[in-house]
Amino acid sequence: MTELAAVKTALKTQAVETPSWAYGNSGTRFKVFAQPGVPRDPREKLDDAAQVHAFTGAAPTVALHIPWDKVDDYGALAKHAQERGLKLGAINSNTFQDDDYRLGSICHPDAAVRRKALDHLLECVDIMDATGSKDLKLWFADGTNYPGQDDIRERQDRLAEGLAQVYERLGDDQRMLLEYKFFEPAFYMTDVPDWGTAYAHCLKLGPKAQVVVDTGHHAPGTNIEFIVATLLREGKLGAFDFNSRFYADDDLMVGAADPFQLFRIMYEVIRGGGFTPDVAFMLDQCHNIEAKIPAIIRSVMNVQEATAKALLVDGAALADAQRTGDVLAANAVIMDAYNTDVRPLLGEVREELGLDADPVSAYRRSGWGEKIAAERVGGQQAGWGA
Repeated sequence: MTELAAVKTALKTQAVETPSWAYGNSGTRFKVFAQPGVPRDPREKLDDAAQVHAFTGAAPTVALHIPWDKVDDYGALAKHAQERGLKLGAINSNTFQDDDYRLGSICHPDAAVRRKALDHLLECVDIMDATGSKDLKLWFADGTNYPGQDDIRERQDRLAEGLAQVYERLGDDQRMLLEYKFFEPAFYMTDVPDWGTAYAHCLKLGPKAQVVVDTGHHAPGTNIEFIVATLLREGKLGAFDFNSRFYADDDLMVGAADPFQLFRIMYEVIRGGGFTPDVAFMLDQCHNIEAKIPAIIRSVMNVQEATAKALLVDGAALADAQRTGDVLAANAVIMDAYNTDVRPLLGEVREELGLDADPVSAYRRSGWGEKIAAERVGGQQAGWGA
């Protein structure tokens, strides 16, 4: 059995990056729902993110989304984060909300539109320089809705050309993280639809380009842990966007739909040597109807629980069962770890870090939710703008 002391030590090193947009208003295609106390600017988002980190001890960085988090002085924003015990994490680009991008952005048939998208991506690298961020995260809504709408191969050529220009702009210690999504908003063909396409482009670009696995961006039944294992084996897994899906890209709290899948993913991460700062564990969620800060705290806790269970897998017993072809014994090793109640263990870890064993209850007792609801009155709440 894995030594509990070693498991605790590993858990104390885990960091989960929270997304700035999860603190703002969000919703569905039909309605964005406002909540009291929602941040009105990036600084207030960081104030809320600091609460998540204060109660979990495991959320020290915050991803920004440009232009949703656009400010005049990014150095000052980074200082604001530092004063609250945080750092700014990945810079996420946005090439999907302008009218010009109706037929795509970096893959658009019009060179002028491609130039606009490229300029935005290069602007994001400038922001990385100003904030000290190491990661540029790219997701493209580019694709087509009808056969014949555009040339599939030419769109891949445009994509490769644009990515290469951004890649050349990166500093020596910066990375490009390329995300994929098999459909939506394009329905016939998406330009980066799967991990193989993202991997092929990253492989051609070089070592500073790696793949992002969004757990909601797969067809039903996809074995995500196989993708994780393969990308780790090739040295091309750069980050996760953790969320849950029942039907499509639902962006629910991670572990809500299939906690067993999250456990299996984390086992492959640990098995493949990916439990390091080189693989970013980011949340990508939209809390449409639930209170935002406690939902994010819960998501961080869900990642911690899946990780703790994965760390408890008896590697020696599993290897022995696999070597001897004992199918049931091998599966039992996995199931024994998954069925372990790790909440007391994580409570001990938090208390050893000087935190409350129950972060959600501690947050509710803090009164922060009531405080921001009373103080953040007036102004324009942050959100998607829909």
